[in-house]
Parts: sequence; structure tokens; C-alpha cells
Amino acid sequence: MGRLLIIGQVWPEPSTTAAGHRMLQLIGALKSQWEITFVTTAAKTAYTFDLSVLGVRTQSILLNDSSFDDFVSDLNPEVVIFDRFIIEEQFGWRVSEKVPMALRVLNTEDLHSLRKCREKCHQQAIDFTTDLWLDFEMTKREVASIYRVDLSLMVSSYEIELLIEKAGVPQFLLMYLPFMLDVDTQAEMLSFDSRQNFITFGNGRHAPNVDAIHFLHEAIWPLIRKSLPNETLKVYGAYLPESVTQLHQPKKGFEVLGWCENLDAEIQKSKVCLVPLRFGAGIKGKVVDALRNGTPLITTSIAAEGMHPMKTFDRSEAFAKQAIELYTNQIEWKKAKALGKSALKSHYDEKQWSKILLRQLSRVQANLIAHRRKNFTGSILQHHSHNATKYLSKWIEEKNKNRP
Repeated sequence: MGRLLIIGQVWPEPSTTAAGHRMLQLIGALKSQWEITFVTTAAKTAYTFDLSVLGVRTQSILLNDSSFDDFVSDLNPEVVIFDRFIIEEQFGWRVSEKVPMALRVLNTEDLHSLRKCREKCHQQAIDFTTDLWLDFEMTKREVASIYRVDLSLMVSSYEIELLIEKAGVPQFLLMYLPFMLDVDTQAEMLSFDSRQNFITFGNGRHAPNVDAIHFLHEAIWPLIRKSLPNETLKVYGAYLPESVTQLHQPKKGFEVLGWCENLDAEIQKSKVCLVPLRFGAGIKGKVVDALRNGTPLITTSIAAEGMHPMKTFDRSEAFAKQAIELYTNQIEWKKAKALGKSALKSHYDEKQWSKILLRQLSRVQANLIAHRRKNFTGSILQHHSHNATKYLSKWIEEKNKNRP
């Protein structure tokens, strides 16, 4: 078997983030073809997944330190996956120098620049436009990273269209790869009558999630509670900030419960999932989690972006009205549940997407020189950007050596 290196931004936390789930999905698909080593500069947390159970070697590495050069040279991987563009910025030039014929892949998770630009627009109460995104500084950095690697994995069909049509990125540099889920072994789900309460969840270190919880508390839940005065909304998530935990008001049916060890069980017991995201990017793990657990959901257009077709409601009044209807109408609830199950099988089947991923990586790897020649812009950016990053990194490394 060949060797594959993943350079992570953080250690995977599937119990707290969709990105953690995504990383385990990639590892599951890739480990049949390669011996995988996962490295990161980050510290482990109480939620860190033990990758050794998947047969993955792990190692901590240092940022701006030549020890990585020796490490990657000795490992000599055939494939290197950068987890998010900032990791490619930091380690891409070292990989290019030490293992130039390794296939370089960027796992985007989502377009960070799109999420951050939308967040800024939301904070300033201005309408988001793709022109604003193109002018955003992070966009230039992220698109440059996409050009510098051989292939970028994209979870959202919308983001592929955006990169091709607005940023001019060649289609052969992008691969659509949504979440890869086991759709054949779904547990038997509770019925309409056996379920109770609304649910929402999300990592508190992710700004769109925090904003969505506040939006629920201020504008949506009071409308729902007025019609359903005896019902409860349960809010789950790791790392919830104080601004969210202070919203805990059981008497008003708004319960902030924090991290949950078995979130799937709580989703399965809930009747309706609420996902009122007002900005963000990628495809949303919370939407997929609701589908996996057979729980109908109400979403905004941002929450549903880049996924299978579904009804969306951006205004608080319409969102609340639809949530009440779904919660109280058994016929509509069953219909929504069935549509979700169908979408799960037709769009996110891990067996189908794993085969497509392995086939695409093999195809690019087998024609790597020709593939790179087609990407002349990438070679230009690699030359200039990597040299600038390289000498900045070396300067930091020398500075660190001289610290008392």
C-alpha cells in the first residue's frame, strides 16, 4: 500500500463538529488504498477522536520548523491532503520542495472566504454580493491555494459554480464530494406520536451557529411558543459561549443544554429540527444529522445551500409558521420524513462517493505532470506565494531559535 499524509488544522472531533465527521468520512474512504498518517500542530482536547482505532498513525508537528521537512522526506507520501487552505499556506511549500511528485489535495470543508464575507455583511447589515466576495482579501488567499494544489475537494455544488463562474477557476481543479454517509444501516426511527420537542444544535466556536441560536431566541421561538405554549426547544452544542448559555430559560421552553455525548439519540427523540442559519458556507452537518436521524427540519436558504432541493424560509414569521405546521400536522411530518430519507440515499451514499473519490485521485495521480501543465496559473502562484511564505517562515524559525 502507498502512503498518504493528512495535515490537519485540528484533531478530528466528530462529536462536536461537522468537520470532524467529514475527516473521518475521508479517512474511511481512503484507508483501503493507502496507509494514512495524520499530523497537526494543534493540541488534543477532551473531544479528540482516537484515530488509532482506524489504523491511522498520528504525530504532532511544529509550525515554522524545519523538523517537518525531515519528517515529510522520510515519510515520502504519494498523496498529501491539506485540511483547509490555511494549512496549505503554511505547509504547501515544504511539501512541494521535499516531495514534489506527491499529489497535493485541498480539503476545503467549506469556502472560508465565503462564510467570513457573509458574516461581515450580516454584521454590517448590508446585502451580500459575489462582487463583495471577490474583493474580500481572504478570497484571494483561498483561491490562490486552490490553484496551487492539484485538486480541491468541495462539499457544496454552489461553491463549485461560484469558483468557476465568478473566480474563473478551471473545473478540472475541483471535485464535488458531499458528505459520505452509510445509508444502508439506518436504525428504526421513532414515530410522530413517540417524539416530542424541537431541537437545534451546533458548535459554539462557529459564528453562524451562535448567531442562529440568538435569532431563534429573539425572533422565532417566541412566535412558536405563542402557538405551542407547552413545547420545548432544546439547544445542544460544545463550546457554547456565555452569550448563549445565558439564554437558558426553561420556564419559557428554551433550554440550553450544551454538549451531548449521544446527540443522535436526542435528535431521534425530537419531532422537528430548526436550522435558522443567516450566514455560512459549505453544506451543513446539522441538516445531514437531522436527515440521518429521520427528523424533519425547517431551514433557511443559507442552511440548504449546495444541497438537495428543499423548502426554505428566511423570514422569522414564515419560519415559525412552517415549524408549527410541521410539528402539529402528522401527514406533513411523515411526508417530510420520507423526502429526507430519499434525499439521504440519492445524494450522500458513501459507497458511491468513495468509489468516485478513489477513481478521481488515481486518475490525477497517473497523469500528474500533464495535469499540472494545464494549470500554469497555479505554477505561477506557487512560485511567488510559496517563496514569500517560505522566507517568512524561515525568518520566524530563526527568530524562535534566538528566544531566551
